[in-house]
Amino acid sequence: MKLNAFPFEVMFEKQDMLERLDIVIAWGNYEIRVLRFHLTSFEPGRIIDFHNHAEFEFHFIPKGKGSVILEDRPYALSEGMFYLTGPGVMHYQEASLEEGMYELCLHVDIVAKSNPEADPWEAAEAEECVEKLRSLPRKPALDSHRAMYCFLEAYEVCEGKHRGFYTSIKQMVISILLKAVRAYDSGEISTEAPIRDMLAYRYQYAVQYMEANHSASLTLDNVAEKLNISPRQLQRIFRNVNAEMPFSKVLEDIRLHAVCRKLEESASSIETIAVAEGFSNATYLHQVFRRRFGMTPSAYRKAKESKSNYEVN
Repeated sequence: MKLNAFPFEVMFEKQDMLERLDIVIAWGNYEIRVLRFHLTSFEPGRIIDFHNHAEFEFHFIPKGKGSVILEDRPYALSEGMFYLTGPGVMHYQEASLEEGMYELCLHVDIVAKSNPEADPWEAAEAEECVEKLRSLPRKPALDSHRAMYCFLEAYEVCEGKHRGFYTSIKQMVISILLKAVRAYDSGEISTEAPIRDMLAYRYQYAVQYMEANHSASLTLDNVAEKLNISPRQLQRIFRNVNAEMPFSKVLEDIRLHAVCRKLEESASSIETIAVAEGFSNATYLHQVFRRRFGMTPSAYRKAKESKSNYEVN
C-alpha cells in the first residue's frame, strides 16, 4: 500500500521504538504495563481472522477504511474512529478493498496493585476509568477527544529524547485511556476533583507572595492584585484567619524575622539590613524592633553572639 503523507507517517521510521521501552505506570491502585505501542498498516483487503488477547487493546484508525466484527456484530471503520477490545473479546479485522487501513495500537495489562500512598483523588479517578474500560460498549466510536494524537506525541518525545520523555510517555498512555473512556461518556461522573478552601488558599498564597517579596514596597493593593481580588476582600481574609494579625502586622512579622536572620548570620550594618529587608531606614527598624522584642537590633545581635560563643565553649 503506497503511503500518503499524513501526520503519523513518521512513526513508521522507527516502528518499534516505543515498544522497546519497558513502560510501567503506577496509577492509583493499579499498575499499567505497556505491551504494544505502535502504528501498523493493513494492505487493501487484508483480513485478520478472529482472535482475542489477554490484555486491553485500543485500536485507532488515523487513515483508511475497513471493518471490524466484535464478537458477532460487524461495524464499519473509517478515519477518526476507534474501538476497544478487552481481555477475552473475540474480534475480526478487515481492511477495505479500495484503500486499506492504518491502525494505531496500544496494548496494556491493567493489574490491581494496592498503593496506600496513592493520592486518594487520583486513585478514585483511576478506579472509575478502569471500571468504565471493563464495561464500555463493544462497538466503535469517534475519537472525539483526539486520543490518537497522544501516540504521535509519545513517539516524538521519545525519538527526540526530550528531557523527561519517559514521564511524558507515561502521561500519554494515561491520556489515551481517559480519552477513550470520555468518547463513550454521557457526561456524568462519580468522582470529583478536590476543591480548595479558597479562604485558606488565598491567605497562604498571599503570605507566600509576601515572604518572597518582603524587601520590596509591598502594599495591600498590589498583593490583592496578584490574587485578582479587591484590597477589601484581602483584608477581610486576614481578619477571618486571625483578627489580631491584619495584613500590616503579618508583613511586619515577615520583615522582622528576615532582619533577625540577617542579624544572626551576617555582619552587615543595621542600616544596610533595615533597607534590605523592607524597612525605610534604621531608625524606623529600631522603633518596630524594640516594640516587638523589647530590645534594639544591636542588643539582639550581641545576645545571639554571646549565646553562640557560650555553646561553642
